[in-house]
Amino acid sequence: MKTSLIITTYNWKEALEAVLNSVLLQTRLPDEVVIADDGSRADTAKLISKFQSSFPIPLIHSWQEDDGFRASMSRNRAIAKSSGDYIIIIDGDIVLNKHFIQDHMLNAKVGWFIQAGRVSLGKEITATHFASGQLPTLFSSDIKNRKNLIWNPVFSKIFSRKWNSSKSTRSCNMSFWRNDVFSINGFNEDFVGWGREDSEFVHRLLNSNLNRLYLKFAGIGYHLYHNENSREQLTQNDKILENTISNSLKRCENGLDKHKENIS
Repeated sequence: MKTSLIITTYNWKEALEAVLNSVLLQTRLPDEVVIADDGSRADTAKLISKFQSSFPIPLIHSWQEDDGFRASMSRNRAIAKSSGDYIIIIDGDIVLNKHFIQDHMLNAKVGWFIQAGRVSLGKEITATHFASGQLPTLFSSDIKNRKNLIWNPVFSKIFSRKWNSSKSTRSCNMSFWRNDVFSINGFNEDFVGWGREDSEFVHRLLNSNLNRLYLKFAGIGYHLYHNENSREQLTQNDKILENTISNSLKRCENGLDKHKENIS
């Protein structure tokens, strides 16, 4: 199967550079990378152009005008420009374990989508990574979710499980089949501002009779420290989520099909 890796980003080129460098170290490269850029400045475009000159696979820059936090639209634009049968999405602050792409691919099954975890790095260890490229070990300080550092294929087979809930949804580390995301019309672009767009997306996948695999001890991402986004739109976003839950919606109206002209 052809695999697309989609990376969201917004005005943090240092983190994006670290993420792209971790892509280059993968035991199994994706077939393409698409940067879902929510309106970054020209310095991000310059960085991507620099990588494009030597990147071993297609590296596509999908940019939209900066008009507030519009992650749903940004992801939909990138999905439309992608061509993979299987799509992995991460945030631009998630540095990848070297087996990351391979883990998602090995666990991909028809009728399922994948949610994997992350290790949260503190401010000091994030600064260390930027300075030296060093990643934490199980015994490092200044990290949260320490058990998520463990990569073990045997443990992964034992502890990964079906979990058809929206709890612990993190769109910073998910994967799904292209056909499935198109059938629900992608992310709901009614969401503007941080919060709940990923949970609502998961509910529609579950309402479409798909199963969620909660991937443990594999698909490891290292979440770089940053200040939290504004929650001022959360009340409105909660209402959109509740509408999807109460009406068992499978498809959003304001979604991926708006970008038909970009579909690969």
